[in-house]
Amino acid sequence: QVQLVESGGGLVQAGGSLRLSCAASGRTFSRYDMGWFRQAPGKGRDFVAAITWTGGSTYYADSVKGRFTISRDNAKNTVYLQMNMLKPEDTAVYYCAALIGVNYYSENHYNYWGQGTQVTVSS
Repeated sequence: QVQLVESGGGLVQAGGSLRLSCAASGRTFSRYDMGWFRQAPGKGRDFVAAITWTGGSTYYADSVKGRFTISRDNAKNTVYLQMNMLKPEDTAVYYCAALIGVNYYSENHYNYWGQGTQVTVSS
């Protein structure tokens, strides 16, 4: 069992930066590959980024490549999402989750979702 709590969201101007954190409880956190998803108003939940349990491999949606960076610190049971050059279209609720399947890009392969943190980017 893993419990996840996201933080770090807020209101930022276009071009600005935010760093999201996802703190996990549970001794097995370091064994899970982790992902970030986002959901804009009236839309489905979309894949943003994922990282393997060792941190050795990362995966990104095309829309955030070169702007966002996912990382993790297993000693702190925390996954991060550094978001730079933010755009208004990045506005969404951001969620972290633990991968229990094999497809990093599908929300159906994740479990133990956090409650989400709101990111709002003004133009």
